[in-house]
Amino acid sequence: MDTQSIFDFKANDIQGQEMEFKRFKGQVMLLVNTASACGFTPQLKGLQELHQAYAAQGLLVMGFPCNQFGGQDPKSEDEIAQFCTTQYGVEFQMMQKVEVNGEHALPLFKWLKAQAPGLLNTEAIKWNFTKFLVARNGQVLKRFAPQDAPASLTKEIEQALAAAH
Repeated sequence: MDTQSIFDFKANDIQGQEMEFKRFKGQVMLLVNTASACGFTPQLKGLQELHQAYAAQGLLVMGFPCNQFGGQDPKSEDEIAQFCTTQYGVEFQMMQKVEVNGEHALPLFKWLKAQAPGLLNTEAIKWNFTKFLVARNGQVLKRFAPQDAPASLTKEIEQALAAAH
């Protein structure tokens, strides 16, 4: 399948319900592979702040728990959801635990990595909290490194939100 945009994908939310991304047409999306026991885990607070600041303008933040980096998210989906809510007040969309690298990687992440390669054009995600910003038209705008704090993304997010549909 020759995928043209993010709207050609689907994934399961943290409760296991399938979500078709075509329902998010016209929204700016920030997709992040998260982990509950990582040095970057406090970024969940910053992601929640982005959600609070920009959701009304059309930003959809999505967290994809992943246990591929140092085994830093071994919990069940229920435990992850509870942790994110109680520790960081997460209200943005959390998804089912996924793999982002390797043959079992979620097709969405295979596509994201191909659209926005990392340093030295490598596609593999190197660690938790790699972020992908997707425009309202479903095209990837930019890939951000794990160490890029959510607050540092505001300029790009605001530009994406200001762009025409």
